[in-house]
Amino acid sequence: MKTLLLILLLAVPSVVLSAQNGYIEVTAPGNRQLKMAVASPRSTDGPANPETARQVSDVIAYDMNMSGVVIAESRLQTTILSSALGDVDFMSWQSAGFDLLVKGEYSLKEGRLTVEFRLFDVLSRKQITAKRYLGTAKDLRRFSHSFADEILGAITGEKGVFTTRIAYVSAQTGNKEIYVMDWDGYNPLPLTKNGAINLNPDFSPDGREIIFTSYKRGNPDLYLRSLSNTAEVALSNRKGLNMTGSWSPDGSKIALALSKDGDAEIYTINKDGSHPVRLTVNPALDLYPAWSPDGKRIAFVSDRLGKPQIFIMNADGGEVRRLTTSGNYNVNPRWSPKGDKIAYSRMGGGGFNIFTIAPDGSADTQITSDGNNENPSWSADGRFICFSSKRSGGDGVYVVRADGTGQTKVSKGAGVYFQPVWSAR
Repeated sequence: MKTLLLILLLAVPSVVLSAQNGYIEVTAPGNRQLKMAVASPRSTDGPANPETARQVSDVIAYDMNMSGVVIAESRLQTTILSSALGDVDFMSWQSAGFDLLVKGEYSLKEGRLTVEFRLFDVLSRKQITAKRYLGTAKDLRRFSHSFADEILGAITGEKGVFTTRIAYVSAQTGNKEIYVMDWDGYNPLPLTKNGAINLNPDFSPDGREIIFTSYKRGNPDLYLRSLSNTAEVALSNRKGLNMTGSWSPDGSKIALALSKDGDAEIYTINKDGSHPVRLTVNPALDLYPAWSPDGKRIAFVSDRLGKPQIFIMNADGGEVRRLTTSGNYNVNPRWSPKGDKIAYSRMGGGGFNIFTIAPDGSADTQITSDGNNENPSWSADGRFICFSSKRSGGDGVYVVRADGTGQTKVSKGAGVYFQPVWSAR
């Protein structure tokens, strides 16, 4: 039990288009991935800015390649790109082997930015979707991510999560502080600057608030803060542990581990910290609660059988059952937003790896194998999992598709990163 507690504290002839379901479904023969060109956007009010053009096309291509749905290529120079946004030489793009084309144009005047994107089906010679964005120069990456969300929505029927963010803990300043960054690692910002140990961030369902545990007053207390201001409000400062907080799907409750009555047990509290309700009654350590997306069940970690394993219970504490049966050290459960899988960390072979398992205990699948990998968290669409990793490619926050492919380090720079959590849309 002491070991577990220490870790927790430190730690195609044609493209087929169909709008019958309210979206565009794009398929290719032989189940091959579609190939997309992201053309260099043109300036509508003066000489082109190569860096602006590169940033826009690279962001969209990066997002789409990570999706695994298409193979995207950033085309910064081409002889077949016409000047008019809606004028497309479809034959030339088809001859170059592309199924889809993204074109864009932008205007940047006195700090005001206007960007317009269009997505075309090259083989059917049709426009699929278009969006225009208004903002400032600093919004350029966000607008590009937003259109990548639209592209994925047009192709699959569900928008992407490329405008979401990831919160994480880093000790780059010498203290364990909480930061937030864009999903691809850009625009990192510190959330806490209190010089203490801060752990276990979790986004509210609307993505506007974060709860976390901080030792800034000596005891591991649970705090709430809005992303729009710096005020840190103590939600639970009861004696002992107040940690591993997890929002309920409707945002009305928080499940967490409290040790106010002795050993660590799972409780729920209201969003304002009131009305603690004890769910587990066991002399072992019970920690890391994670809600199912329907709010009816909670997964958690317990060493009641001698070693940490993952269990599932009803949201009222009833019908407790063991989930993981393989491995003798399983922690960090996170329920997928679709409810079909739970991601978790398993120790073995000298380190941790990320696994996913169905709620009935079947389909226990290893996702990572390189390095030491912990603290998985799902993207809002269930396509990706972020996690912290120590590996030869560099320590940091990594993102992987739910099937284990496409592992990519997204955090920038050196340093220790851990306990990442993905925001809602």
